[in-house]
This record gives sequence, structure tokens and C-alpha cells, in this order.
Amino acid sequence: MTLRIAREGHVVGEFQALGGPCEVLLDLPGLDDARHFVALAADEARRIEAKFSRYSASGVVHRINNAKGRPVTLDEEAAALLDFAQTCHRLSDGAFDITSGVLRRAWTFDGSDRLPDPAAVTALLPHVGWHRVNWNRPELRLPLGMQIDLGGVGKEYAVDQAARQLSAAGISAALINFGGDVFALGPRANGEPWMVGIDDPRATGQACVRAVPLYRSGLATSGDARRFLQKDGERYGHILNPKTGWPVRGAPRSVSVKADSCVDAGMLATFAMLKGPDAENFLKTEGAEHFIIW
Repeated sequence: MTLRIAREGHVVGEFQALGGPCEVLLDLPGLDDARHFVALAADEARRIEAKFSRYSASGVVHRINNAKGRPVTLDEEAAALLDFAQTCHRLSDGAFDITSGVLRRAWTFDGSDRLPDPAAVTALLPHVGWHRVNWNRPELRLPLGMQIDLGGVGKEYAVDQAARQLSAAGISAALINFGGDVFALGPRANGEPWMVGIDDPRATGQACVRAVPLYRSGLATSGDARRFLQKDGERYGHILNPKTGWPVRGAPRSVSVKADSCVDAGMLATFAMLKGPDAENFLKTEGAEHFIIW
């Protein structure tokens, strides 16, 4: 964990978690005052990563995915996340599906032109589909060959949980940014909003296309800037249709959504990507404040 004073005068605490860079911005007078609060957020991010990442051998997702058809009893936090995932599945008409992670056996979105064998994708489809899962809270049973992956909600959940930790500790002038998923606990100490840049997917990491002011809200972005394939002039983003096993056609390059929580913002951004060419109409119908790059 490192701390520094930004040019604008706030403290920036940086650390690695959840598979990438994380930062906490605090309007506090000095580094010593901020250190404890950055550590609170970092500890919460790492706790959630250890518990819910599919890569964590000690975590609940690993336990579920290796149960070999046996039921697994979940604690309240894990059960609540599965309830949320089930709600997302229902609201998206099955497009949002935490069992679709098994499709990564066929797909590697590394920027190359190596598309999978269609037969390999088809062979995985019997192992995809929330409707095949037996979820009788708090007990979950996956059929043999199936897996879950909470990557579609985990980072946004970690942002909101870290915000709750800081709020409980009396912090309000702060911004949490975990790999581009953001929540502002309140305005800066001078009453001004935090300004958050939206990355340009055509020059990712090099340019921003818009600055979004945040007082107390979440902001999440979904897109294909870093994970895609490209063959014969066609780009294949990493957002997969769980019913076909193939990338959603006609989806935007990037969708950013502002909402009351980071989880809600992420849900709407992902739903919009899953809508493909209808992403804009979907977000307008939902009344969501958004920014789309095609």
C-alpha cells in the first residue's frame, strides 16, 4: 500500500486487489490521518477477493465449484449475493448468468484472432444456465460439470462494502475506485464533486472521453477495451450470450452508468452490454444516467 498527496490536495492511497489496481481518495489533512482508512478499504477488498474470487482456493466459490454435485450451505453474505445474481438473471431474461464462466474453457480474449472451435463452444452449453441450478437458500447444489463465477458482481460489491466500512468510521469526503468501478461517499471537503474520467476504449489508459461529477453515487463501466478478439475485421468482445456461448453482437465498445450504488451501476452497465445494439434504448427506458461509446 502506498500513499501520496495529489496535486489537487487530497490523499491518494493505492494498493493491489481484485485482480488489479485499487485506490482510495480522501480529503484529509495528511498521510498519517489517511493511512488507517485506506487500510480499512484495502482489507475489505482483500477479504471479499479471498472469499468470492474463483481463483481463491479457500473461498466459497471454489468450494461450490468443487462440490462434485453435493449441496453446499452458504452463510448470509454469500446467500445474499446469490439472491442478487438470481434477480439479475430474472431481470435480464437469462442474459446475465453466473454459470456462464465455464465458457472461458473455450474463449481466451487476448486481443488475438484465435476464435474457438464452434463445436467446443456448443459442447459447453449443457453446463451453462442458472435454471439448471438447485438454489434452496441457504443451500446450493450445482450439477456435475457446472461452475459459478461472481466476477460480474464481485468488484462492484467490494466497492460498496469498502464504502460502508469508511462511512462507519466517520469518513464522508472520499472516493473509492477499484479497477474503474467507483463510489463517492460524499463531496470533497470544499463541497465540490469528485471528477471521474471515463476511459477511451480506443486509446485505453491514455485518454479520457468525459469527466463525470460524483457527489454521492456509484459509477461502473463495462466494455471490451482490454478483453477481445479480432478476426477478419470483426471485433469479438468478452461479454458472452449464455444461450449461444458467443459474444453479444452489436454491443457498444463501452457503457458507463451512474447509480445510487456501484452494484446497481454495474448491473445496469452489464445489462446494457448484453442488449447489444439496443443498449441505449434500454438505459433510456430505465432512466439511467449513462454514457455510451460505440
